Amino acid sequence: MTSDRTPIRVGQIGAGRMGTLHARNVAANARFQLALIADPHAPSAERLAAETGAEIDTVDAMLNDPTIAGIIVVSSTDAHLDHVRAALAAGKAVFCEKPLDLSLDRLDAAATSFAQPGLPPLFVAFNRRFDPHYRALTDRIAAGEIGRLETLHIVNHDPETPSLDFIPGSGGLFKDFTIHDFDLVAWLMYEPIVEVFASTSCLIDPRIADLGDVDTAKTVLRTRSGRLCTISNSRRTGYGYDQRIEAFGSSGALSVDNIPRTAVRLAAEKGIRADRIPYAFPERYEVAYRAELDHFADMIDGIAAPLTGFAESRAALALAEAAARSVREGRPVHLTDQGASSC
Repeated sequence: MTSDRTPIRVGQIGAGRMGTLHARNVAANARFQLALIADPHAPSAERLAAETGAEIDTVDAMLNDPTIAGIIVVSSTDAHLDHVRAALAAGKAVFCEKPLDLSLDRLDAAATSFAQPGLPPLFVAFNRRFDPHYRALTDRIAAGEIGRLETLHIVNHDPETPSLDFIPGSGGLFKDFTIHDFDLVAWLMYEPIVEVFASTSCLIDPRIADLGDVDTAKTVLRTRSGRLCTISNSRRTGYGYDQRIEAFGSSGALSVDNIPRTAVRLAAEKGIRADRIPYAFPERYEVAYRAELDHFADMIDGIAAPLTGFAESRAALALAEAAARSVREGRPVHLTDQGASSC
């Protein structure tokens, strides 16, 4: 891509926490011009527009602007689906922060609208797929370095609980948090998940339970051929953003450990000490978030197809709903190959 090419004009719907992250990355990417920002909370839109040099306008104005080639959807999660459908109908390529929606029924009801021929490309951003360490892990599993993959172990622990105001609209731990892990399993296993069993607790803050959610979960998934994956989730570590994967195969194992801020290690009388790991997701997945945007630019330029879209978003959401059902019913939940829970 030549540096003298006219930047791609994009609009962004949403100026909250994730909106701020993506807008800053867009503004720093020479392939883009962040032209317009829309958000119902005027102070947030004004702050982000002032920081990035974008203008503020309505969603309708953004969708009707013929100079806007792409829309970045980082609105409230319950508005993602409506904003995405409107942007696609307006002929705009779409970058949507995960998840596409919080309801599998709503996604299924909208499925035909996403299957219409001639639609612009839709990218639902699952950032783990763009992390260079996880991509290398996937490539080496696919290359057969550990023989046939048999089991996975994924650790995804937050450093601290989110604001209690965030919990009611988040969709719950499985749809807000574990959904990244569900997408990783689908990516790494290369095989449909047919059974999900999950167990949860509130071990960190009882107020989360009062709001109808949980803060700790263990989930076991089984593929059609019997491969197993365990997922460990927690809303608190106290030591940083714990992100690890172990893959065990018929002839060896591969793993991705936490990535320290520097490779410097201290050896002294009291022992050996390494540097701290990233404290939160913006730092740990900084490279992945930037790579997502380059992928979006490649999509708009017609040199790449979306790595993840409607189908991948639906598959991850189906696993999240199956896990929640498993907790409610206290038993494993069986799935069809299409990812919908069976009765």
